[in-house]
Amino acid sequence: MDEKIYQEVSKEIDKGYKAVVLTALNRSSEPSKVPLKKLFSELELVDMRDMEEMVYKLTKDALCTGKLQYYSDQTGIFIAEPYFPESRLIVLGGGHIAKPLAEFASKCGFGVTVVDDRITFANNERFPLARQVICESFDQCFSLLNINRSAFVVIITRGHRHDIDCLRSVLQLETAYTGMIGSRRRVHAAMEQLFMEGYSSEKLDIVRAPIGLDIGGITPEEIAVSILAEVIQCKRKYSKSNWPELDKEVLDELGTVKNDSRAVVTIVETKGSVPRDIGAKMIVWTDGRTLGSIGGGCSESVVIGVAYDVIRDGGYKTVDIDMTGEVAEDEGMVCGGTMKVLIEKC
Repeated sequence: MDEKIYQEVSKEIDKGYKAVVLTALNRSSEPSKVPLKKLFSELELVDMRDMEEMVYKLTKDALCTGKLQYYSDQTGIFIAEPYFPESRLIVLGGGHIAKPLAEFASKCGFGVTVVDDRITFANNERFPLARQVICESFDQCFSLLNINRSAFVVIITRGHRHDIDCLRSVLQLETAYTGMIGSRRRVHAAMEQLFMEGYSSEKLDIVRAPIGLDIGGITPEEIAVSILAEVIQCKRKYSKSNWPELDKEVLDELGTVKNDSRAVVTIVETKGSVPRDIGAKMIVWTDGRTLGSIGGGCSESVVIGVAYDVIRDGGYKTVDIDMTGEVAEDEGMVCGGTMKVLIEKC
């Protein structure tokens, strides 16, 4: 497996771009028949119709839907895996709402960054689950944030003036979501002021303000829930494509050159209720270590055994995992679906 491919994937998504890794597997079971992998960045896929039609459609569909695309025929197997930037929550303001918001968002899979200009509010002890905590003024912090289309920006500073200053800076950037706290009266006045300063109504209409879903929240925790609910709604319901979950640890490991042998397991097809979605990955080593998950339980124990064979023999194998009927009952599983996984030596 080409580690450089996954190193380039990391670079693309760090810049806020999507990418697709296309894998072609020959039907031959010879160990010498290693997978052919090619990376396509989001920008490259805008106009690449000189590609073979099936490959182009597979790759384009992966980019547009955010779902792994799997195709198999008598010649081989073709997989197009989408990689989207990690969902990041940028919280501008480290006050009472920020504390539960950072905690809840981290547990929902967001990489959280908190910014405040007061060291008593911007420290790792206050935000133990945050990926990054920055103590910096609100007019100087933006060069440190790498805000792009994968960033969900929440503006909840301690003062209305700071909120507007932050919003001015954010409006210069492209984000996945921008929300600002404040009463309806203050928000209306702020939008009028910014419009008079030359910001277009189209830009201002994108801002969610007052921030959060109207659930009647009063406590900091309840308000944090309303904000996070709106962020998730924007990500899951209003996004133009599915936002595939990114296991950054697995991606980083795939991009690391290692001397020890390992295998990578990828879910390529599912039917019914299953514990993990298409695209979930797990790395297996012969010494019993694993990284990532395809669902746990008997599904992983069976696959790990096959992974040892692939590491020893080379090539690849596909495994069908049945979680239905008596099989599921015997193993105490509540899913009741089926999965096909691909196992490759890497």
